[in-house]
Amino acid sequence: MRTARLAALLAAVVAAPLFPLGAQAETPPAPVFSGGQAQPVFDPADVVRESLWVTAPVDSDHDGKDDQVHVEVVRPRATQQGMKAPVVYQASPYYAGGNDVANHNVDVELYVPGGKRGAEGPRIPTSVVGPAAAPITWRYEQYFTARGFAVVYGESLGSGQSTGCPTTGDKNETIGAKSVVDWLNGRAPARDAAGKAVKADWSTGKTGMMGVSYNGTLPNAVASTGVAGLETIVPIAAISSWYDYYREDGAVVAPGGYQGEDADVLADYVYTRADRAICRPVIDKLDTDQDRVTGDYSEFWDDRNYRNDVGKVRASVLAVHGMNDWNVKMSQVAKWYAALRERGIEHKIWLHQAGHADPYSLRRDEWLVTLNKWMSHYLFGVDNGIQLAPKATIQREDKSWIDEADWPAAGTEDAKVYPWPGGSKRGTIDVRNPVPGTANVERLADDATKTIEQLADLPSSGNRLAYATSAAKKAVRLSGTAKVGLAISFDRPAANITGVLVDRAPDGTSRVITRGWTDPQNRHDPARTEPIQPGATYRVEVELMPKDYLLAAGHKLEFVLASSDHDFTLRPKPGAGLAIDLTRTAVTLPVVGGKAALRAAF
Repeated sequence: MRTARLAALLAAVVAAPLFPLGAQAETPPAPVFSGGQAQPVFDPADVVRESLWVTAPVDSDHDGKDDQVHVEVVRPRATQQGMKAPVVYQASPYYAGGNDVANHNVDVELYVPGGKRGAEGPRIPTSVVGPAAAPITWRYEQYFTARGFAVVYGESLGSGQSTGCPTTGDKNETIGAKSVVDWLNGRAPARDAAGKAVKADWSTGKTGMMGVSYNGTLPNAVASTGVAGLETIVPIAAISSWYDYYREDGAVVAPGGYQGEDADVLADYVYTRADRAICRPVIDKLDTDQDRVTGDYSEFWDDRNYRNDVGKVRASVLAVHGMNDWNVKMSQVAKWYAALRERGIEHKIWLHQAGHADPYSLRRDEWLVTLNKWMSHYLFGVDNGIQLAPKATIQREDKSWIDEADWPAAGTEDAKVYPWPGGSKRGTIDVRNPVPGTANVERLADDATKTIEQLADLPSSGNRLAYATSAAKKAVRLSGTAKVGLAISFDRPAANITGVLVDRAPDGTSRVITRGWTDPQNRHDPARTEPIQPGATYRVEVELMPKDYLLAAGHKLEFVLASSDHDFTLRPKPGAGLAIDLTRTAVTLPVVGGKAALRAAF
């Protein structure tokens, strides 16, 4: 009996936990929150780094095998002690740098239906050369890992250590980037360099995507699939439709500063995988399918239009854009944001005065507060009220910041103004239409060798028409998209049209507020080229890039009409003639306060 009791006691001791009686099992480390924000309680140097390959269900390089997306994971070491972490994920084609690629020549004649545009001639060497490949890192990495988030990097198809081919924003790239979200949620396989399966068992599955430019475009793309687990995106200076990046209403246009770039050029630039031959046919096909001849919208561009699938978006969206970004233009965020808002998707917008930039370098402290609260709410579930805050944060021209209910600003109404004769020098703009029946046709001749800024500042010119208001008696705010409706004729069967709004200061200096372009051959549909009959008058609308702009008291608002835009459109030889009928031409402005505000100012 004593022996049996002793055996039972020993068995109980062996089965007992290895800590003193009365003690509790150690709980995993956990993030800490204060004021609705995740706090830096983890050592950002004490992290686990992993390199792996996620299988994407697409074969973009046509080698008979699924593409492999190279991924690097950086997570707090606490995830090895039982803590589960959400992920901030940045997908990018740029981690391995870029190639020295020549842009298309833009000094070419315009396409005429039934005819053939002249050969492009030699490509324009680009001055952009990517950095050498280096370990993947990010200015936000330590910020997030110190607060309990994991950071994941994914190399876009055809770049770095990923397989597949770069195809400039199409569905293959979307699937490749999406596969990482699937892996984080246990729906896609991954392996390490030795071929061993790797699971994201340390992850909560909740993922936020974030990045600038192409790195911000991929979050838009992935969100448009409705993938489960993608809780939020923060697209900064991001594209929502690639057609609007390289085309505008049928016109072949350039991203600001990159004249002659196109979908094939960008794919060539980011084609940094080790195999330098396998993607050549794919990129050559981009060159053909993008159609630099007609500039028409097509299936090629429709596959790269994420706004088509905005109804699938589940993720909340914090959209950030520079109002002076002429690379990824303001229409990209304005149209995406309007579609999100219309469908009731949780949204917020930050608009700043810089160009193609991250707000980290503009308003770092305030930006990080917003970003932290946003990610803490949507990835950790912290009830901090960020979703109830004002939807719009806007930087004004004097660098001050304002918060508003949403954007465009409340009280914005379309108000029409009309150009009056004298445009070869500087005519006037009035809220009254010129008297019908009078001879109010004005003409200009194209000269693409001059920039819009040069043309706007000339006291007189035969290459542009300019019209100005009187000096504003009080400030006028534009918030949204301006449009120009023209009654216009041409002396040739092809021409560019460029519309510009200019701020003229009391000292005579000028600043382009916004601009826009169109191909009159696409006057009814960006997808359809229609011939122009020289001498016939057509109704043509030019939509300018959206803007939020405060015209100061004492300044004049000018409308400038030109044909080619040296810095953005194709540049045919000078000479094409344009004529507008002022009695049937109007500029529609998005004015806070509408026509009453305009009348009070001018």
